[in-house]
Amino acid sequence: MLPARANAPSSPDPAELLAAFAAHTERGGRSGTDALAAARQFLSRWPDPGAFALERLEQRLSVPPKMGAFITFLMTRGHLRPGYDYLIARRFKLLRQEMAGTDLARDVERFDEAAEALGFAPRTRAYMASQAAARLLIETGRRLDELCEDDVACFEAAVESARVRIGQRLHTYTACISYTRVVLYHLGVLSEPPSRLGTARQSWIQRMAGVPDELKASFVAYLERLAGIHAPQTVTARASHLAQFGRFLAEVDPDLSSLADLDRCRHIEPWLSAVSTARHHRTGEPIVVAEQKHRILAVRRMLEDVAEWGWPDVPYRRLIFASDLPRIPRPLPRYLPPEADRRLAEVLEARPQRIVADALLLQRACGLRIGELLDLELDCVHEIPGNGHWLKVPLGKLMTERMVPLDIETVALIDRIVLHRSPGLPLRHPRSGRLVEFLFTHRGRRVSQQWLRSELSEAATEAGLDHAHPHQLRHTYATALVNAGCSLQALMALLGHASAEMSLRYGRLFDQTVRENYERALAQAKASLGPVLPEAIPVHLTTDWRRAPLVKARLAGGYCLRSLAQGPCAYANICEHCPNLRSDKTFLPILRLQRVDADALLADAEERGWGVEAARHRRLIERIDTLIADADAG
Repeated sequence: MLPARANAPSSPDPAELLAAFAAHTERGGRSGTDALAAARQFLSRWPDPGAFALERLEQRLSVPPKMGAFITFLMTRGHLRPGYDYLIARRFKLLRQEMAGTDLARDVERFDEAAEALGFAPRTRAYMASQAAARLLIETGRRLDELCEDDVACFEAAVESARVRIGQRLHTYTACISYTRVVLYHLGVLSEPPSRLGTARQSWIQRMAGVPDELKASFVAYLERLAGIHAPQTVTARASHLAQFGRFLAEVDPDLSSLADLDRCRHIEPWLSAVSTARHHRTGEPIVVAEQKHRILAVRRMLEDVAEWGWPDVPYRRLIFASDLPRIPRPLPRYLPPEADRRLAEVLEARPQRIVADALLLQRACGLRIGELLDLELDCVHEIPGNGHWLKVPLGKLMTERMVPLDIETVALIDRIVLHRSPGLPLRHPRSGRLVEFLFTHRGRRVSQQWLRSELSEAATEAGLDHAHPHQLRHTYATALVNAGCSLQALMALLGHASAEMSLRYGRLFDQTVRENYERALAQAKASLGPVLPEAIPVHLTTDWRRAPLVKARLAGGYCLRSLAQGPCAYANICEHCPNLRSDKTFLPILRLQRVDADALLADAEERGWGVEAARHRRLIERIDTLIADADAG
């Protein structure tokens, strides 16, 4: 792609250029003897500075360093456009200083002000202005308002060519050009909103790399038709799964050229086995059962769709059955306990990245899915007279909208988010394509899901939690509502569930009926067996405590009674068996009384068939006998 340029710069008289450069160095307070000599040498070789840009890159880079000041002067005054390859390869330490007082400087300053308004940090703005904006303006010869998408695309193509040539990833240039697009859009220079950083989609052909050509054509035709009736995310996921299936077929049967030739024994069953043992391509961990099911369903649905559409290239019989799908575990919602929820909220309140921390707090306050959260629009809060504030949740996972009531604290939180969001022009909605003012914007772009996940992970670590993910905040919101007695119908409306079964997951987590039945059974157990929980048991003086239907132990100052379900206390008779216990004749009355009670308790335990309890009393009797014998001998 050739650079998009304005008209070629005029070629002033070399003497005039030399005089202007001399005046420039004098105004800068620099000794211009060496610089002027280098300028004369440059002009003697290239009287027309435009001829310098036609030299090979190696020749342009090999000029003496002393000529650098004059070359920079020519570029900033519009007399030289040295080529993107030269601008990318060279570092200009004094570029901002050399352009002072020029139209180029005024345009770069305007660009910098717009970047600051969008929330870019000073260091990032400096990189953007020098590495992208200034070089773009120099090479095109245009003013800032005259730039177009082709200009930026040419610069981007030049960076890619430089990357291939030197074999290095030019991260700084790539990021600066991407951010420059954002600033130019919000300045009104570019008409098309920028895409997210790094979200350029591969074509279907590119995604099918490694798939045999004949199968690739069938897969691509299927995906192109699917794109007309499904959301982009759905088709993209289906493409990834089909590509994995196609690459497997290329390994096990390189000669396979048609879907009609697929065989259950030779192709499908080995593939099902491979899916069950597949590992994640980045982490190396086994893929989860849900991912296994998605992969199998993608192929099954493709085969069913093309058969329903009447395509000729289809198997003659069904190859994948419902029994081939793995059963997905149904764990209970992973909510945060109240104390962990409180600690996490405190940490998020103190985090420096306010826009993402407040986004997570809003998700917890309203129980939103992460996609719904980031799709919120700037005017999402609606005040209904006499009915308070409500949050309009946009179309999400189930393609439905809903209204969620807000309290005063949450309304104040949204007001704070509005103060910290990045201003600018509306951005294009990825689903509908319409221009939308989103609530969560940063540096002229939408906040990403990955940034939210990363922020929550760091905050969870700081709060002393092992791990947390955004959907746990939704689970925590729903769990709090269930604990507060929220009805099933209200829970469905607040969470945006399409069926009662989805909301009943939280009902299973804290089922009030189960709780009531448990408490009723516990009360009956207490009435028949005595208390299951450790409580003081009133015993009348006329009652023989040694005959009570409970586990019993004699203590020095009284006795202990516990239900059979509790078992004996872990500290029962521990002192009598301690090697540090010493006794003498003064304690003989107490020891003999304890010996009598131990005999009675042993007989009672044997009568009731409590073998373990009887054995405990036997050990105690043996120990008391030893203590009495030692005391008598002393």
